[in-house]
Amino acid sequence: RRRAVDAYLAATRGGDFDALVALLHPDVVLSADAAVVPTPEPVTVSGMEQVARGAMASMARARSAAVVLVDGRVGMAMAENGRLRVVLRFDFAADGRITGIDVIAEPARLNELDITGIG
Repeated sequence: RRRAVDAYLAATRGGDFDALVALLHPDVVLSADAAVVPTPEPVTVSGMEQVARGAMASMARARSAAVVLVDGRVGMAMAENGRLRVVLRFDFAADGRITGIDVIAEPARLNELDITGIG
């Protein structure tokens, strides 16, 4: 799972759409809370290509991302000026492909997470 998240981050940073799609399960679902996107409601995106396009749109943010443990599971955290801004939690299929991505930016939700660095 760590390898998949490392590869997801590398593909996003590098703008490698095909590599990103290869990491995703065909039925992948990305859920982003309202603080992530400029909409008043949370957003849900389904499908490999749509989720990969969304990741490509966050290339600039990915430069500040690090692979971490989120509540004991491998995930990603993005910080600006030492302040946690966005966390990604991942779910996986048995074959290791990513089936779900929960993107969290609401401060109250971020405060509830246990984030631990991975060496």
